[in-house]
Amino acid sequence: MKREAKTTNWRDRASTIQFRTEAFIDGKYRPSASGETFVCINPATGKSVAQVAACGQRDVEVAVASARRAFEEGHWSRMAPASRKKVLLRFSELIRKHREELALTETLDMGKPISDSLQIDVPGAARCIAWYAEAVDKVYDEIAPTPHDALGLITREPVGVVGAIVPWNFPLLMACWKLGPALATGNSVILKPSEKSPLTALRIAEIAVEAGLPEGVFNVVPGFGHTAGEALALHMDVDCIAFTGSTRIGRRMLEYAGRSNMKRIWLECGGKSPNIVMADVADIDRAAKAAAAGIFFNQGEMCSAASRLLVHESIRDQMLDKIIEVGKAMAPGDPLDPATKLGAIVDQAQMNTVLGYIDSGRKGGANLRSGGQRVREESGGFFVEPTVFDGVTMDMRIAREEVFGPVLAALTFKNMGDAVKMANDVMYGLAAAVWTRDITTAHRVAKALRAGTVYVNCYDGDDITVPFGGFKQSGNGRDKSLHSMHKYTELKTTWIDLS
Repeated sequence: MKREAKTTNWRDRASTIQFRTEAFIDGKYRPSASGETFVCINPATGKSVAQVAACGQRDVEVAVASARRAFEEGHWSRMAPASRKKVLLRFSELIRKHREELALTETLDMGKPISDSLQIDVPGAARCIAWYAEAVDKVYDEIAPTPHDALGLITREPVGVVGAIVPWNFPLLMACWKLGPALATGNSVILKPSEKSPLTALRIAEIAVEAGLPEGVFNVVPGFGHTAGEALALHMDVDCIAFTGSTRIGRRMLEYAGRSNMKRIWLECGGKSPNIVMADVADIDRAAKAAAAGIFFNQGEMCSAASRLLVHESIRDQMLDKIIEVGKAMAPGDPLDPATKLGAIVDQAQMNTVLGYIDSGRKGGANLRSGGQRVREESGGFFVEPTVFDGVTMDMRIAREEVFGPVLAALTFKNMGDAVKMANDVMYGLAAAVWTRDITTAHRVAKALRAGTVYVNCYDGDDITVPFGGFKQSGNGRDKSLHSMHKYTELKTTWIDLS
Protein backbone atom coordinates (compact mmCIF):
# COMPACT_ATOMS: atom_id res chain seq x y z
CA MET A 1 0.00 0.00 0.00
CA LYS A 2 1.43 3.38 -1.03
CA ARG A 3 1.86 5.83 1.83
CA GLU A 4 0.66 9.37 1.18
CA ALA A 5 3.28 12.10 1.49
CA LYS A 6 3.01 14.18 4.64
CA THR A 7 1.92 17.77 4.03
CA THR A 8 2.93 20.33 6.62
CA ASN A 9 0.47 23.10 7.44
CA TRP A 10 2.98 25.88 7.94
CA ARG A 11 0.45 28.41 9.14
CA ASP A 12 -0.63 26.08 11.94
CA ARG A 13 3.00 25.40 12.83
CA ALA A 14 3.71 29.15 12.87
CA SER A 15 0.97 29.72 15.45
CA THR A 16 2.59 27.35 17.95
CA ILE A 17 6.34 27.63 17.39
CA GLN A 18 8.46 28.76 20.35
CA PHE A 19 11.65 30.75 19.80
CA ARG A 20 14.87 31.04 21.77
CA THR A 21 15.25 34.77 22.42
CA GLU A 22 18.04 35.16 24.98
CA ALA A 23 21.77 35.40 24.41
CA PHE A 24 23.66 32.10 24.46
CA ILE A 25 26.89 32.36 26.46
CA ASP A 26 28.95 29.64 28.12
CA GLY A 27 26.47 26.95 27.16
CA LYS A 28 23.43 28.67 28.65
CA TYR A 29 20.71 31.11 27.65
CA ARG A 30 20.70 34.38 29.55
CA PRO A 31 19.04 37.79 29.26
CA SER A 32 21.10 40.78 28.21
CA ALA A 33 23.02 42.45 31.02
CA SER A 34 20.87 45.57 30.63
CA GLY A 35 17.63 43.61 30.48
CA GLU A 36 16.81 45.39 27.23
CA THR A 37 15.21 43.65 24.26
CA PHE A 38 14.40 44.46 20.66
CA VAL A 39 11.49 43.35 18.53
CA CYS A 40 11.69 40.80 15.73
CA ILE A 41 9.19 41.55 12.97
CA ASN A 42 7.63 39.04 10.59
CA PRO A 43 8.23 40.73 7.22
CA ALA A 44 5.13 39.11 5.74
CA THR A 45 2.76 40.70 8.26
CA GLY A 46 4.65 43.57 9.84
CA LYS A 47 3.81 42.10 13.25
CA SER A 48 6.08 41.13 16.11
CA VAL A 49 7.09 37.49 16.46
CA ALA A 50 9.50 37.82 19.39
CA GLN A 51 11.32 40.11 21.80
CA VAL A 52 15.04 39.29 21.68
CA ALA A 53 17.81 40.14 24.14
CA ALA A 54 19.59 43.32 23.07
CA CYS A 55 23.21 42.63 23.94
CA GLY A 56 25.77 45.36 24.48
CA GLN A 57 29.35 45.78 25.60
CA ARG A 58 28.93 43.98 28.95
CA ASP A 59 27.44 40.93 27.24
CA VAL A 60 30.25 40.88 24.69
CA GLU A 61 32.82 41.06 27.48
CA VAL A 62 31.30 37.99 29.12
CA ALA A 63 31.06 36.14 25.81
CA VAL A 64 34.67 36.88 24.89
CA ALA A 65 35.88 35.80 28.33
CA SER A 66 33.93 32.56 27.94
CA ALA A 67 35.32 31.94 24.44
CA ARG A 68 38.90 32.70 25.54
CA ARG A 69 38.62 30.42 28.56
CA ALA A 70 37.28 27.59 26.40
CA PHE A 71 40.07 28.10 23.89
CA GLU A 72 42.83 28.11 26.52
CA GLU A 73 41.46 25.07 28.33
CA GLY A 74 41.85 23.21 25.06
CA HIS A 75 38.86 20.88 25.29
CA TRP A 76 38.08 21.88 21.71
CA SER A 77 41.15 23.68 20.39
CA ARG A 78 43.47 20.78 21.27
CA MET A 79 40.99 18.02 20.55
CA ALA A 80 42.14 15.56 17.89
CA PRO A 81 40.79 16.52 14.45
CA ALA A 82 39.04 13.16 14.13
CA SER A 83 37.21 13.84 17.40
CA ARG A 84 36.17 17.34 16.33
CA LYS A 85 34.92 15.74 13.15
CA LYS A 86 32.54 13.46 15.07
CA VAL A 87 31.03 16.38 16.99
CA LEU A 88 30.55 18.49 13.87
CA LEU A 89 28.97 15.61 11.97
CA ARG A 90 26.54 15.20 14.85
CA PHE A 91 25.87 18.96 14.72
CA SER A 92 25.07 18.63 11.01
CA GLU A 93 22.77 15.67 11.66
CA LEU A 94 20.86 17.62 14.30
CA ILE A 95 20.40 20.58 11.97
CA ARG A 96 18.82 18.17 9.50
CA LYS A 97 16.70 16.62 12.25
CA HIS A 98 15.30 20.05 13.15
CA ARG A 99 15.02 21.18 9.52
CA GLU A 100 11.31 22.05 9.66
CA GLU A 101 11.65 24.07 12.85
CA LEU A 102 14.70 25.93 11.51
CA ALA A 103 13.13 26.53 8.11
CA LEU A 104 9.96 27.93 9.65
CA THR A 105 11.98 30.12 12.01
CA GLU A 106 14.00 31.47 9.09
CA THR A 107 10.91 32.27 7.05
CA LEU A 108 9.07 33.99 9.91
CA ASP A 109 12.18 35.98 10.80
CA MET A 110 13.28 37.29 7.39
CA GLY A 111 10.47 36.68 4.94
CA LYS A 112 11.87 34.18 2.44
CA PRO A 113 9.58 31.48 1.00
CA ILE A 114 9.27 28.41 3.18
CA SER A 115 10.14 26.21 0.19
CA ASP A 116 13.51 27.97 -0.10
CA SER A 117 14.20 27.77 3.63
CA LEU A 118 13.36 24.08 3.66
CA GLN A 119 15.04 23.02 0.41
CA ILE A 120 18.01 25.40 0.17
CA ASP A 121 18.99 27.19 3.37
CA VAL A 122 18.71 24.47 6.00
CA PRO A 123 20.16 21.63 3.88
CA GLY A 124 22.93 23.96 2.72
CA ALA A 125 23.80 24.86 6.31
CA ALA A 126 23.91 21.21 7.38
CA ARG A 127 25.98 20.27 4.32
CA CYS A 128 28.47 23.07 5.08
CA ILE A 129 29.06 21.89 8.65
CA ALA A 130 29.42 18.28 7.48
CA TRP A 131 31.82 19.22 4.67
CA TYR A 132 34.25 20.94 7.04
CA ALA A 133 33.87 18.11 9.52
CA GLU A 134 34.96 15.68 6.82
CA ALA A 135 37.80 17.97 5.70
CA VAL A 136 39.46 18.64 9.03
CA ASP A 137 41.23 15.29 9.41
CA LYS A 138 42.35 15.24 5.79
CA VAL A 139 44.27 18.52 5.63
CA TYR A 140 47.99 18.12 6.21
CA ASP A 141 50.69 20.53 7.29
CA GLU A 142 54.04 20.87 5.48
CA ILE A 143 57.73 20.10 5.80
CA ALA A 144 60.08 22.57 4.13
CA PRO A 145 62.88 21.46 1.74
CA THR A 146 65.61 22.16 4.30
CA PRO A 147 69.30 21.14 4.37
CA HIS A 148 70.03 17.70 5.82
CA ASP A 149 71.01 19.17 9.20
CA ALA A 150 67.72 21.03 9.76
CA LEU A 151 64.01 20.32 9.84
CA GLY A 152 61.48 23.01 8.94
CA LEU A 153 57.91 22.37 10.03
CA ILE A 154 55.14 24.58 8.64
CA THR A 155 51.98 24.17 10.66
CA ARG A 156 48.62 25.83 10.97
CA GLU A 157 47.12 26.56 14.38
CA PRO A 158 43.72 27.99 15.32
CA VAL A 159 43.74 31.78 15.48
CA GLY A 160 41.88 31.80 18.83
CA VAL A 161 38.66 33.76 19.39
CA VAL A 162 36.69 34.50 16.22
CA GLY A 163 33.93 37.09 16.02
CA ALA A 164 31.49 36.22 13.23
CA ILE A 165 29.12 38.97 12.13
CA VAL A 166 26.53 37.79 9.62
CA PRO A 167 23.72 39.42 7.61
CA TRP A 168 19.98 38.94 7.48
CA ASN A 169 19.49 37.63 3.92
CA PHE A 170 20.72 34.06 4.56
CA PRO A 171 20.98 34.05 8.37
CA LEU A 172 21.52 30.34 8.98
CA LEU A 173 23.55 29.59 5.86
CA MET A 174 25.91 32.56 6.28
CA ALA A 175 26.41 31.66 9.93
CA CYS A 176 27.42 28.13 8.95
CA TRP A 177 29.78 29.41 6.26
CA LYS A 178 31.71 30.95 9.19
CA LEU A 179 31.08 28.30 11.82
CA GLY A 180 32.08 25.33 9.67
CA PRO A 181 35.72 26.25 8.99
CA ALA A 182 36.22 28.24 12.22
CA LEU A 183 35.07 25.40 14.48
CA ALA A 184 36.72 22.69 12.40
CA THR A 185 40.11 24.37 12.83
CA GLY A 186 39.70 24.52 16.63
CA ASN A 187 38.63 28.09 17.32
CA SER A 188 36.08 29.51 19.72
CA VAL A 189 33.37 31.54 17.95
CA ILE A 190 31.16 34.41 19.03
CA LEU A 191 28.33 34.87 16.54
CA LYS A 192 26.61 38.24 16.19
CA PRO A 193 23.55 37.73 13.96
CA SER A 194 21.73 40.63 12.36
CA GLU A 195 19.14 42.23 14.60
CA LYS A 196 16.73 41.68 11.69
CA SER A 197 17.09 37.88 11.77
CA PRO A 198 18.64 36.49 14.99
CA LEU A 199 16.38 33.55 15.71
CA THR A 200 18.00 30.60 13.91
CA ALA A 201 21.42 31.57 15.27
CA LEU A 202 20.09 31.39 18.82
CA ARG A 203 18.55 27.98 18.19
CA ILE A 204 21.57 26.32 16.56
CA ALA A 205 23.78 27.30 19.51
CA GLU A 206 21.73 24.99 21.69
CA ILE A 207 21.84 22.31 18.99
CA ALA A 208 25.64 22.59 18.83
CA VAL A 209 25.99 21.93 22.56
CA GLU A 210 23.63 18.98 22.24
CA ALA A 211 25.96 17.65 19.54
CA GLY A 212 28.86 17.74 21.99
CA LEU A 213 30.48 21.14 21.46
CA PRO A 214 32.07 22.20 24.78
CA GLU A 215 30.53 25.12 26.63
CA GLY A 216 32.00 28.48 25.65
CA VAL A 217 33.23 27.34 22.24
CA PHE A 218 30.16 28.78 20.50
CA ASN A 219 28.43 31.85 21.93
CA VAL A 220 25.70 34.02 20.36
CA VAL A 221 25.18 37.70 21.17
CA PRO A 222 22.12 39.17 19.45
CA GLY A 223 21.95 42.93 19.25
CA PHE A 224 22.50 45.95 17.07
CA GLY A 225 25.57 46.62 14.99
CA HIS A 226 26.44 49.88 16.76
CA THR A 227 26.36 48.16 20.16
CA ALA A 228 27.09 44.42 20.11
CA GLY A 229 28.79 44.43 16.71
CA GLU A 230 31.03 47.38 17.50
CA ALA A 231 31.94 46.00 20.93
CA LEU A 232 32.94 42.68 19.35
CA ALA A 233 35.01 44.28 16.59
CA LEU A 234 36.81 46.61 19.01
CA HIS A 235 37.50 43.99 21.67
CA MET A 236 41.20 43.56 22.43
CA ASP A 237 40.87 39.82 23.05
CA VAL A 238 39.13 38.94 19.79
CA ASP A 239 41.69 37.65 17.30
CA CYS A 240 39.67 37.72 14.10
CA ILE A 241 36.46 39.17 12.70
CA ALA A 242 34.71 37.39 9.83
CA PHE A 243 32.10 39.80 8.49
CA THR A 244 29.45 39.55 5.80
CA GLY A 245 27.44 42.69 5.13
CA SER A 246 27.52 46.04 3.41
CA THR A 247 30.67 47.66 2.07
CA ARG A 248 29.99 50.68 4.26
CA ILE A 249 30.14 48.63 7.44
CA GLY A 250 33.00 46.54 6.04
CA ARG A 251 35.12 49.69 5.89
CA ARG A 252 34.21 50.36 9.50
CA MET A 253 35.44 46.89 10.49
CA LEU A 254 38.85 47.75 9.09
CA GLU A 255 38.86 50.95 11.14
CA TYR A 256 37.95 49.01 14.28
CA ALA A 257 40.91 46.69 13.74
CA GLY A 258 43.25 49.67 13.55
CA ARG A 259 41.75 51.18 16.69
CA SER A 260 42.07 47.97 18.68
CA ASN A 261 44.52 45.07 18.38
CA MET A 262 45.04 44.89 14.60
CA LYS A 263 42.84 41.79 14.57
CA ARG A 264 42.44 40.03 11.26
CA ILE A 265 39.42 41.29 9.33
CA TRP A 266 37.85 39.12 6.66
CA LEU A 267 35.15 40.78 4.60
CA GLU A 268 32.45 39.63 2.21
CA CYS A 269 30.66 42.82 1.25
CA GLY A 270 28.39 44.17 -1.44
CA GLY A 271 28.07 43.50 -5.13
CA LYS A 272 26.65 44.84 -8.37
CA SER A 273 27.15 41.76 -10.47
CA PRO A 274 27.07 41.95 -14.28
CA ASN A 275 25.36 39.18 -16.23
CA ILE A 276 26.69 39.46 -19.80
CA VAL A 277 24.68 37.87 -22.61
CA MET A 278 26.51 37.79 -25.93
CA ALA A 279 24.73 37.80 -29.29
CA ASP A 280 25.72 34.16 -29.89
CA VAL A 281 24.13 32.83 -26.69
CA ALA A 282 23.21 29.20 -27.37
CA ASP A 283 19.89 29.04 -25.50
CA ILE A 284 18.21 32.38 -24.93
CA ASP A 285 15.34 30.83 -22.97
CA ARG A 286 17.74 29.28 -20.51
CA ALA A 287 19.73 32.50 -20.24
CA ALA A 288 16.57 34.50 -19.56
CA LYS A 289 15.35 32.11 -16.85
CA ALA A 290 18.76 32.21 -15.18
CA ALA A 291 18.85 36.00 -15.40
CA ALA A 292 15.43 36.25 -13.74
CA ALA A 293 16.35 33.79 -11.01
CA GLY A 294 19.67 35.57 -10.52
CA ILE A 295 17.95 38.82 -9.55
CA PHE A 296 14.54 37.75 -8.20
CA PHE A 297 15.56 34.74 -6.07
CA ASN A 298 15.47 35.54 -2.34
CA GLN A 299 13.64 38.79 -3.24
CA GLY A 300 16.88 40.08 -4.79
CA GLU A 301 18.39 40.22 -1.31
CA MET A 302 21.71 38.68 -2.34
CA CYS A 303 25.14 40.27 -2.45
CA SER A 304 25.84 38.22 -5.59
CA ALA A 305 22.50 39.01 -7.27
CA ALA A 306 22.68 39.40 -11.06
CA SER A 307 21.44 42.95 -10.73
CA ARG A 308 22.95 44.24 -13.99
CA LEU A 309 21.97 42.59 -17.27
CA LEU A 310 24.46 43.50 -19.98
CA VAL A 311 22.85 42.25 -23.16
CA HIS A 312 23.96 42.58 -26.77
CA GLU A 313 21.78 45.14 -28.55
CA SER A 314 20.68 42.61 -31.19
CA ILE A 315 18.90 40.37 -28.67
CA ARG A 316 17.84 42.93 -26.06
CA ASP A 317 14.10 42.84 -26.70
CA GLN A 318 13.97 39.06 -26.92
CA MET A 319 15.86 38.66 -23.63
CA LEU A 320 13.87 41.27 -21.76
CA ASP A 321 10.50 39.96 -22.91
CA LYS A 322 11.38 36.51 -21.60
CA ILE A 323 12.75 37.84 -18.29
CA ILE A 324 9.62 39.90 -17.74
CA GLU A 325 7.47 36.85 -18.44
CA VAL A 326 9.37 34.84 -15.82
CA GLY A 327 9.18 37.73 -13.36
CA LYS A 328 5.41 38.00 -13.67
CA ALA A 329 5.14 34.33 -12.79
CA MET A 330 7.08 35.06 -9.59
CA ALA A 331 4.55 37.44 -8.08
CA PRO A 332 5.14 37.98 -4.34
CA GLY A 333 3.05 35.74 -2.12
CA ASP A 334 2.63 34.46 1.42
CA PRO A 335 6.04 33.03 2.44
CA LEU A 336 4.26 30.23 4.32
CA ASP A 337 2.64 28.98 1.11
CA PRO A 338 4.92 26.30 -0.41
CA ALA A 339 3.97 27.53 -3.89
CA THR A 340 5.34 31.03 -3.26
CA LYS A 341 8.48 31.88 -5.23
CA LEU A 342 9.01 35.45 -4.03
CA GLY A 343 8.62 36.39 -0.37
CA ALA A 344 8.73 39.61 1.61
CA ILE A 345 11.47 42.21 1.88
CA VAL A 346 13.07 41.91 5.32
CA ASP A 347 11.61 45.09 6.85
CA GLN A 348 10.03 48.44 6.05
CA ALA A 349 13.36 50.28 6.01
CA GLN A 350 14.75 47.94 3.35
CA MET A 351 11.52 48.07 1.37
CA ASN A 352 11.70 51.86 1.39
CA THR A 353 15.30 51.66 0.17
CA VAL A 354 14.26 49.42 -2.72
CA LEU A 355 11.33 51.64 -3.64
CA GLY A 356 13.67 54.64 -3.45
CA TYR A 357 15.98 53.07 -6.03
CA ILE A 358 13.00 52.32 -8.26
CA ASP A 359 11.96 55.97 -8.03
CA SER A 360 15.54 57.01 -8.78
CA GLY A 361 15.52 54.84 -11.90
CA ARG A 362 12.33 56.46 -13.15
CA LYS A 363 13.55 59.98 -12.47
CA GLY A 364 16.97 59.21 -13.95
CA GLY A 365 15.48 58.40 -17.34
CA ALA A 366 15.44 54.59 -17.30
CA ASN A 367 12.46 52.83 -18.88
CA LEU A 368 10.39 50.88 -16.37
CA ARG A 369 9.38 47.77 -18.31
CA SER A 370 7.77 45.78 -15.52
CA GLY A 371 6.84 45.94 -11.84
CA GLY A 372 8.04 48.77 -9.66
CA GLN A 373 5.27 48.75 -7.06
CA ARG A 374 4.69 47.70 -3.51
CA VAL A 375 2.06 44.95 -3.42
CA ARG A 376 0.05 42.96 -0.86
CA GLU A 377 -0.24 46.04 1.36
CA GLU A 378 -3.37 44.59 2.95
CA SER A 379 -1.18 41.90 4.55
CA GLY A 380 0.78 44.50 6.50
CA GLY A 381 3.96 43.02 5.04
CA PHE A 382 6.73 44.41 2.88
CA PHE A 383 6.38 43.10 -0.66
CA VAL A 384 7.81 44.53 -3.89
CA GLU A 385 7.10 43.30 -7.40
CA PRO A 386 9.87 41.92 -9.61
CA THR A 387 11.05 45.04 -11.41
CA VAL A 388 12.81 45.43 -14.76
CA PHE A 389 14.36 48.61 -16.16
CA ASP A 390 15.90 49.01 -19.59
CA GLY A 391 17.46 52.04 -21.20
CA VAL A 392 19.80 52.15 -18.22
CA THR A 393 23.13 53.94 -18.51
CA MET A 394 26.22 53.68 -16.33
CA ASP A 395 25.71 57.13 -14.80
CA MET A 396 22.47 56.03 -13.10
CA ARG A 397 22.36 54.95 -9.47
CA ILE A 398 20.52 51.73 -10.34
CA ALA A 399 23.49 50.77 -12.54
CA ARG A 400 26.16 51.47 -9.93
CA GLU A 401 24.75 50.99 -6.43
CA GLU A 402 23.62 47.86 -4.65
CA VAL A 403 19.81 47.86 -4.40
CA PHE A 404 19.40 44.58 -2.49
CA GLY A 405 15.94 43.99 -3.87
CA PRO A 406 14.21 42.48 -6.94
CA VAL A 407 15.29 45.21 -9.34
CA LEU A 408 17.04 44.46 -12.64
CA ALA A 409 18.93 47.18 -14.54
CA ALA A 410 19.38 46.25 -18.23
CA LEU A 411 22.10 47.87 -20.33
CA THR A 412 23.07 47.13 -23.92
CA PHE A 413 26.45 46.82 -25.61
CA LYS A 414 27.79 46.57 -29.16
CA ASN A 415 30.94 44.48 -28.67
CA MET A 416 32.83 42.42 -26.13
CA GLY A 417 35.17 45.25 -25.18
CA ASP A 418 32.26 47.54 -24.29
CA ALA A 419 30.63 44.78 -22.22
CA VAL A 420 33.76 44.13 -20.18
CA LYS A 421 34.37 47.85 -19.65
CA MET A 422 30.84 48.38 -18.31
CA ALA A 423 31.03 45.22 -16.20
CA ASN A 424 34.18 46.38 -14.44
CA ASP A 425 33.13 50.04 -14.09
CA VAL A 426 31.82 49.78 -10.51
CA MET A 427 33.49 49.61 -7.12
CA TYR A 428 32.35 46.02 -6.60
CA GLY A 429 33.77 42.74 -7.86
CA LEU A 430 31.89 39.87 -6.25
CA ALA A 431 30.38 37.85 -9.09
CA ALA A 432 29.78 38.02 -12.85
CA ALA A 433 28.59 35.83 -15.72
CA VAL A 434 28.98 35.50 -19.45
CA TRP A 435 26.74 33.61 -21.86
CA THR A 436 28.25 32.59 -25.19
CA ARG A 437 28.67 29.51 -27.37
CA ASP A 438 32.27 30.51 -28.21
CA ILE A 439 34.77 28.98 -25.77
CA THR A 440 37.42 31.54 -26.70
CA THR A 441 35.06 34.40 -25.94
CA ALA A 442 34.12 32.74 -22.64
CA HIS A 443 37.75 32.48 -21.56
CA ARG A 444 38.67 35.99 -22.70
CA VAL A 445 35.74 37.59 -20.90
CA ALA A 446 36.21 35.49 -17.75
CA LYS A 447 39.87 36.54 -17.55
CA ALA A 448 39.01 40.20 -18.10
CA LEU A 449 36.25 40.41 -15.48
CA ARG A 450 37.39 41.70 -12.09
CA ALA A 451 35.23 39.42 -9.97
CA GLY A 452 35.77 36.67 -7.44
CA THR A 453 33.42 34.28 -9.24
CA VAL A 454 32.64 34.17 -12.97
CA TYR A 455 29.85 31.91 -14.20
CA VAL A 456 29.87 30.72 -17.80
CA ASN A 457 26.51 29.79 -19.36
CA CYS A 458 24.89 29.66 -15.91
CA TYR A 459 24.35 31.86 -12.87
CA ASP A 460 24.88 31.05 -9.20
CA GLY A 461 25.76 27.46 -10.05
CA ASP A 462 28.59 26.77 -7.60
CA ASP A 463 28.76 24.72 -4.40
CA ILE A 464 30.70 24.36 -1.14
CA THR A 465 33.82 23.01 -2.90
CA VAL A 466 34.80 26.35 -4.46
CA PRO A 467 35.74 29.64 -2.75
CA PHE A 468 33.37 32.60 -2.66
CA GLY A 469 34.43 36.20 -2.17
CA GLY A 470 35.20 39.38 -4.03
CA PHE A 471 37.66 41.70 -5.69
CA LYS A 472 37.85 45.45 -5.01
CA GLN A 473 35.34 46.74 -2.45
CA SER A 474 33.43 43.48 -2.37
CA GLY A 475 35.86 42.35 0.30
CA ASN A 476 38.83 40.10 0.97
CA GLY A 477 39.36 36.50 1.94
CA ARG A 478 37.05 33.70 0.86
CA ASP A 479 34.16 31.73 2.31
CA LYS A 480 33.59 28.08 1.37
CA SER A 481 36.09 25.47 0.15
CA LEU A 482 39.36 24.53 1.84
CA HIS A 483 40.61 28.08 1.24
CA SER A 484 38.31 29.45 3.94
CA MET A 485 40.09 27.39 6.60
CA HIS A 486 43.17 29.58 6.12
CA LYS A 487 41.25 32.60 7.48
CA TYR A 488 40.86 30.97 10.86
CA THR A 489 44.42 29.70 11.32
CA GLU A 490 47.86 31.13 12.00
CA LEU A 491 50.82 29.87 9.98
CA LYS A 492 53.76 28.83 12.16
CA THR A 493 57.30 27.88 11.21
CA THR A 494 59.26 25.63 13.55
CA TRP A 495 62.95 25.36 12.59
CA ILE A 496 64.85 22.48 14.23
CA ASP A 497 68.63 22.33 14.16
CA LEU A 498 69.67 18.70 13.66
CA SER A 499 73.42 19.27 13.60
